Amino acid sequence: MHVVYPGSFDPLTNGHLDVIQRASRLFSKVTVAVLENPNKRGQYLFTAEERLQIVREATAHLQNVEAATFSGLLVDFVKRVGAQAIVKGLRAVSDYEYELQMAHLNRQLLPGLETLFILAATRYAFISSTMVKEIARYGGDVSKLVPPATLRALKAKFGEPPSR
Repeated sequence: MHVVYPGSFDPLTNGHLDVIQRASRLFSKVTVAVLENPNKRGQYLFTAEERLQIVREATAHLQNVEAATFSGLLVDFVKRVGAQAIVKGLRAVSDYEYELQMAHLNRQLLPGLETLFILAATRYAFISSTMVKEIARYGGDVSKLVPPATLRALKAKFGEPPSR
């Protein structure tokens, strides 16, 4: 089964990578769909192309994983790449409520489309892209929170954090 794992991935965290790796063991093909939302252009730390490059570098060891950018409706992207389902990671109950609503809307737009949830590994459940950006912006160490590709990109944006 071919699944799509969508998100902004701004930036990709170890939590995202864990979901990708686990999905790659469960499904024959995983397409990581990097959202390019024109309405949020100035709100992203990384451009869609930079985020795509980070995802590709971080998942290069996974033979059945590919990455692409998309804008517009997720269901249109799912149809275009020929996937059968969407995979989403869940960290907390608050994630579930939002993702459940999105799953129902996507199934309404594309009848038969399933959304499958992968629970975040406990060691990554507290990580969010927003928090990673905030810590990195102020020179904190995020090396245990993100894959090496993301760490290099963050250092390029913010510089090397001062030694503590």
